[in-house]
Amino acid sequence: QVQLVESGGGSVQAGGSLRLSCAASGYIASSNCMGWFRQAPGKEREGVAAIYTRGTDTRYADSVKGRFTISQDNAKNTVYLQMNSLKPEDTAMYYCAANYYDSPGYCRTNLMSQGAYNYWGQGTQVTVSS
Repeated sequence: QVQLVESGGGSVQAGGSLRLSCAASGYIASSNCMGWFRQAPGKEREGVAAIYTRGTDTRYADSVKGRFTISQDNAKNTVYLQMNSLKPEDTAMYYCAANYYDSPGYCRTNLMSQGAYNYWGQGTQVTVSS
């Protein structure tokens, strides 16, 4: 079983930065893909950024391109989300997701799809004030 633990959330003013971390533990094989999703109150969960952890493919939501960067440290089984120039509309619960064991090719071509992930963290809150 794989556990994902997010950290790094908090409250910042608009224009500020945060770095989220997602550490995987438990029975660790090599993941195939990892991603960050977010859900604001009253809205559906949406993909923010994702990475094919067996290579370098990344994807970003249009709303965060140029501001957010996803990266990985395979030695630490950790993925990061550097968030710069934060806006109030970035306020949400942020969830880490990972694909282990399932077809790596599928998640690679569906990086921003929630259905490509079979493990989820509990979430970390990000609040951006104007």
